Amino acid sequence: MKAPAFVNTLEKYQWKSSCEMIIVKLNPVMQDTYERGMIMGCEPRGRGEGIAGTPVAVVTGASRGLGRRTALLLGKSGYHVAVNYYRSPNEAREVAAGTDLPSLAVRADVGNLRDVAEMAETVFRQWGRVDVLINNAAITRDGLMMRYGEKDWDEVIRVNLRGCFNTVKSFAPLMSRSGGGHIINLSSRSGMKGKAGQVAYGAAKASLIGLTRTLARELAPDNIKVNCLLPGYMATEMGTHAKDAMKAAQGESILSRLSDPGEVAGFIAYLVGTETITGQVFCLDSRL
Repeated sequence: MKAPAFVNTLEKYQWKSSCEMIIVKLNPVMQDTYERGMIMGCEPRGRGEGIAGTPVAVVTGASRGLGRRTALLLGKSGYHVAVNYYRSPNEAREVAAGTDLPSLAVRADVGNLRDVAEMAETVFRQWGRVDVLINNAAITRDGLMMRYGEKDWDEVIRVNLRGCFNTVKSFAPLMSRSGGGHIINLSSRSGMKGKAGQVAYGAAKASLIGLTRTLARELAPDNIKVNCLLPGYMATEMGTHAKDAMKAAQGESILSRLSDPGEVAGFIAYLVGTETITGQVFCLDSRL
């Protein structure tokens, strides 16, 4: 299967350091967009030399749960929002319609680089910049290691870990073109402490912590801040699906409370407004 134009375009770049790029050959399909200045020009912009205009945020897995709360809050805080979804188009359109500024529901399987590259192209054609990327999309398929199926392992790693690889690979160059920005990866307590029955989920979420710190170093020259959040157990659709786990999490809390999606979304909105915080892991939990 032929890769989309945007993937071909990105593969034509030679990287000097981080997102500082030299265009070797621009894909002909992208030429018209490039000439209108909406896709990357021949010279990368320097630190702080962003494209003038309203900031743009991309939130993956934004049709439900924490992603929905985050997309709506950013959409009421001065951002255009690309509301990513995979299986819930009506819910995603409701989120996009609930923002103050024009927003866009964009379908993409984050574990598929072709899908993500096409989403990046759509977003950049629409608004000409990208300032914030929230890697929230995730799945869980629980099971003990000795009984765990290879297909389940591959799928959880594909969505939860490779998904972040795909989005950063596609959006970081556009963010650099916009003068910098913020990437926030959503990890989990399972990735920090470990939890029986979450071998793949825990492995993927632990890897996001290492990925965050590596990306923070690599992307700092382009004024791109990269941080990681452990939001804690929340009563979202994913959280309420496992009632025993939710009850246990509340019992482990020294406040006897679950984490609040609104508070987590508020922290995200605060973090993307900072300029000197990167490479950090924030635990928004009350379990020790």
